[in-house]
Amino acid sequence: MDKRLLIVEDEETLCESLKRVLSREGYLVDTVNTAESALAILQERPYDLIVTDIILPGINGIELIRKIREDNPEQIVVVMTAYASLETAVEALRAGSYDYIVKPVMHEEIKQIVKNAINQKALQKENLLLKCQLENKYDIETISLYKSPAMRKLIDEIKSIADSPANLLVIGKTGTEKELCAKLLHSIRKTQKPFLPIPCNTADTNSIRQALDAADGGVIFLNDILCLNAELQSMLLTLLKERDLRTIAATDRDIEAALQEGSFSRELLQIIRGITIRIPSLRERKEDIEPLVYYFIQKYSEEFCSSIRSLDSSALELLVNYDWPGNVRELQNVIERAVLISDGEVIGTDHLPALKN
Repeated sequence: MDKRLLIVEDEETLCESLKRVLSREGYLVDTVNTAESALAILQERPYDLIVTDIILPGINGIELIRKIREDNPEQIVVVMTAYASLETAVEALRAGSYDYIVKPVMHEEIKQIVKNAINQKALQKENLLLKCQLENKYDIETISLYKSPAMRKLIDEIKSIADSPANLLVIGKTGTEKELCAKLLHSIRKTQKPFLPIPCNTADTNSIRQALDAADGGVIFLNDILCLNAELQSMLLTLLKERDLRTIAATDRDIEAALQEGSFSRELLQIIRGITIRIPSLRERKEDIEPLVYYFIQKYSEEFCSSIRSLDSSALELLVNYDWPGNVRELQNVIERAVLISDGEVIGTDHLPALKN
């Protein structure tokens, strides 16, 4: 993908000269002559790098950096100044500038600084991808444990649509492993493109922009999408129209009711709801409880170096007959606790909390 630069410079001759030099290096270059114009255009599209003069009409370059980084702390900015003083350089760096260039600008110098800054941006992107991979590890192997007809049918449906370019809306109660189903779809595609989850209940402008930028044609998983406020919905809608990527959105609430209330954008829903799948609650697929129980026993026994290997028939009956309002996530937490507090090799009813419907 071509790298996009924004030059903020009120001196027209220098502005055009920099645009010409950097365009020859293969960058897509936009120019504006005021900080106010820069802030406006940044609401429309992201930039890999911003190069700004310090002395500008209206808001100066230092204040521009501060305003940019309030919305996007990861944005890389290089400043230009005609005042070769240590104080000016320090002020720019303290405001969040990646580097500074002293006028008159030497072409070779700015080309090298821009190259270094772009490399820094790429490193930030790699770190974001790694962070997402580490923080959102899901055991795809648990999919093979499901024996219930409802889940086998759902898995077959996911496999049949994996190669489709259509976006996906996943509906299911809290704890039904909506992200696991999204990860399964992505893994079936066997693509090298990234899978980036966005927890919409904590998302902000910066995290959404960062994730969509890092996705680079991959898959964005929008978990709890109904948590986005109107401003974030509008921004997401604009960004999705500009990018070639697949979205998988998930919700545990009635999305039609949100439309009627006016709390969710109908236009955004039209984009994310290409294909809809529904994940049944755990109480609707009791056949999956026992294999999941043994999977979690093994998982946490290894993790906690425990000798637990099984559970007695009374404990299993209690687990199977429970309604599991928290679904698979609640079952996982129950088994984790049981393994922690058990001191033998078998989990009994005494090791389980009071599971009451």
